[in-house]
Amino acid sequence: MTIDQTQNEIIEEFEGLTDWMDRYAYIIELGNALPEFPDELKTPENLIEGCQSRVWIAADRRESGEIHFRADSDALIVKGIVALLLRVLSDRTPDEILGADLYFIDRIGLHDHLSPTRSNGLVSMAKQIHDYARAYKMLDESKSN
Repeated sequence: MTIDQTQNEIIEEFEGLTDWMDRYAYIIELGNALPEFPDELKTPENLIEGCQSRVWIAADRRESGEIHFRADSDALIVKGIVALLLRVLSDRTPDEILGADLYFIDRIGLHDHLSPTRSNGLVSMAKQIHDYARAYKMLDESKSN
């Protein structure tokens, strides 16, 4: 499934939830479904700057070239938001991640229903994922030279 197909799937899921209390409950469910995040990955290097709550994102490179992300947060809604980002961007190549237009965030109304600090945190999480993708792409380019 492509990034856009995944985003469209998320948009469809949220269209079925007309009330924002239901949407928040669904976001929390998504966060609770994230795989366990090992304590040894809760390091300052994996901690996202710019988030009001504590959010950790770790990246591993698959042999096939895709980047696999793992994440956790100490805030339920934020954990769900990072779960949405991972659903769209995890297990993708650096070029796919860097070329992605994350339109689902606006289409499901997330930006309009987040506090300014959570909205800044969302931007910080997306930036960190892009930074990982840029770093892996630069590593690939240095190996081919």
